[in-house]
Parts: sequence; structure tokens; C-alpha cells
Amino acid sequence: MAEIGLRERKKQRMYRDVSDIAIGLFLEKGFDQVSVAEVAAAAEISKPTLFRYFPAKEDLVLHRFADHETESARLVAERPEGRTPAGALRERFLSGLAGGDPVTGLCDVPEVLAFHRLLYGTPSLVARAYAYQERSEAALAAALGGGLDARLAAGQVIAVQRVLALDNWRRIVDGEPVAVIRPDAVAAAGRAFDRLTAACPELATPQPPACQPGPPAPDASESR
Repeated sequence: MAEIGLRERKKQRMYRDVSDIAIGLFLEKGFDQVSVAEVAAAAEISKPTLFRYFPAKEDLVLHRFADHETESARLVAERPEGRTPAGALRERFLSGLAGGDPVTGLCDVPEVLAFHRLLYGTPSLVARAYAYQERSEAALAAALGGGLDARLAAGQVIAVQRVLALDNWRRIVDGEPVAVIRPDAVAAAGRAFDRLTAACPELATPQPPACQPGPPAPDASESR
């Protein structure tokens, strides 16, 4: 078991290191001006090895989103008793706004802003990001019970989170301070999740209590 853990840690480190090297080159020279061969050379690996980890050049950038693909689904699946899916998702987004989580768009750290400029300023990256969003939707739909209604609800959740984050980022880029944006962002998130809750019954269903063990079965010998 320890050997498997070490192998997985090495794999994750490879993902992170190569992605960081690639993003550094893209920020310096531009996404379209850097070849995959140049990234592989800088990371001191072969192109075939790079493509084993990153099937497309865009994945070198979007790997940073991979850790968040199933976050909404996990929040819904692991929500405490009595909590609705919308409530769990709202709490997480509001917590992200309070903490300046880059996923919410409300983050003015220069490195994060540069990354978002690279992402939103590169059409192929924006297009590739939809694949990550589709996987997030699929995971969330499964956590909501599956079926068309669950997929519709999941699609709306992912879209709302994306639009809220993009609006926050654009306001920062336009020069507004985070302290000015945050109250509006919190209010907007509240309105958005209220609408989601009202529109999607799947998001308004509380987590049922955990199953309690029933009474022990009678001893067969006692009935003789």
C-alpha cells in the first residue's frame, strides 16, 4: 500500500511540475508562441511522456482545474444531515469569496490574475475548459441522483458558478478593489443560489438522516 501511495505522489508531482513549467512559458511568451516540444525540453521529458500526462496542449494550463472537477459533487454527496445541495454549494462559494479563492474570481493576487488573463484571452483554452465543465456537470448530476432533471440542475449550478466568478474577475481587471467588489459578490451569489433553489427541486432536498440499525433479530432458540 505504501508503494502505491509513493507512486501516486510521484505522478501528481509530475503533473504539477510540468504544468507549472508550461504555464511559466505561456505567460512569458504567449500560449500560441510556445510549442509542446519546447515545454517538454524545459521539463526535461520526452514529448511522448508529456502527452501521456497531458493529452492536449491546453491541458497543461487547465490541469489546475482538475482538482476542482468533482468538488461540487463531493460537497453534495458529503453534506451533513438536513443540508440541501443548494445550501452546501452556497456555503462553499460564500466561503471562497471570504477567503479570496481563485475559483470564485475574487482574487487579486498578481499570479492568479495573470493566469486568468492567459485563460480567458486564449480561445483554445476557453474552448477546452468546457470539457472540464462537462465533467463537473456529470459528476454533480450523479451526486444529485442522475437522470435528466439532475443533469439540468447540475448544468445550471456549474453555469452560475462560472458566471459569478467571471463577473468578479472582470471587475478586478477593470480596476475595482476586492473590498469594494466583495459585498456585491456575496449578494449576487445569494440571489443566484436562491433562484437555483426555487427552480430546481433536486437542489432543495435535505440530506436524509443516516440509516439507524433496526432491532436485533430474535434468537431462533427462544421461539422453541
